[in-house]
Amino acid sequence: MATDRMDKVTSLDVARRAGVSQSAVSRVFTPGGSASKRTMEKVRQAAAELGYRPNILARAMITGKSRIIGLVVAYLDNYFYPLAVERLSVELQKQGYHVLVFMASQTTGDVQSVMQEILDYQVDGIVLASVSMSSVLAGRCDDLGIPVVLFNRTQPDPRLASVISDNVEGGRQIAHHLVAGGATRIGYIAGFEGASTQIDREAGFRKGLEEAGATLDFRGVGDFQREKARAAALEMFAGKDRADAVFVCNDHMAFAVMDVLRGKLGLDVPGDVAVASFDDVPIAAWDAYDLTSFRQPLNAMVARTVETLLERIANDAVTPRKHVLSGHLVKRGSTHPTEETP
Repeated sequence: MATDRMDKVTSLDVARRAGVSQSAVSRVFTPGGSASKRTMEKVRQAAAELGYRPNILARAMITGKSRIIGLVVAYLDNYFYPLAVERLSVELQKQGYHVLVFMASQTTGDVQSVMQEILDYQVDGIVLASVSMSSVLAGRCDDLGIPVVLFNRTQPDPRLASVISDNVEGGRQIAHHLVAGGATRIGYIAGFEGASTQIDREAGFRKGLEEAGATLDFRGVGDFQREKARAAALEMFAGKDRADAVFVCNDHMAFAVMDVLRGKLGLDVPGDVAVASFDDVPIAAWDAYDLTSFRQPLNAMVARTVETLLERIANDAVTPRKHVLSGHLVKRGSTHPTEETP
């Protein structure tokens, strides 16, 4: 019987118990709603006594706002993304939003397969964490008034805002660091060829090599996958004609490459091969890897993503922008010590 009674408790019941208006109850349970401290205390106490819980779905039908954000990710095995998902979720929850996490295709990084499910929840906004969206889907979201922000990925579609670190500059700094450390035969292991992060990091790396008077002598593809990165490393370093330094497009692949170099091929890092990478996830600092890596400003990227999304939710006339944030190279024991300047 207690459960039946709890199901029937309404905001009007709470208002009567608290001695306030029904609209005051609504304001207390609406994120960002205005109510005095005394009113909030009375309403929440009355709600607790009656076992009242606000009906979020009913409120969404009335207001047209679900207070739900769809967060789409493809690569949770890459240590960077569990951190990003956690921090994005926490920041959005602080702003009164509920976060639903959707998994996109890991092979293509495309959101097509989960898009209808996302729209079924009538989300107020979408964050795509390193997954892509076709121009057709971007247009559909635009038509429905659903803002989309790309996190750690960018696309040329003007309807999509994006937040990235400076991948080009990161690649450039890594090139200068490897050459300054004495590298003469330099390799690169790429991520997924269609990803903007891969394209920009390689472009910056090649630019840095050119500025330093060096060339790219070896190239493999790891597709941001551990096993493919291992295979690329075996091919690049198994023979005598091998690189003496390599830039691996992200830490997730770099760990696999270092395991191959030391565990399979018996090579010393950095004595035989210097290794540098990108992201600087916490494991990069572990003694087992001590990996030189370009640190993405994760907290700043999260803050800018949330700020950009909420700004566009509040005002759909805001022009989507591409935000590029600065990171910095963290030098560790996987490369030779240098004093070069950017």
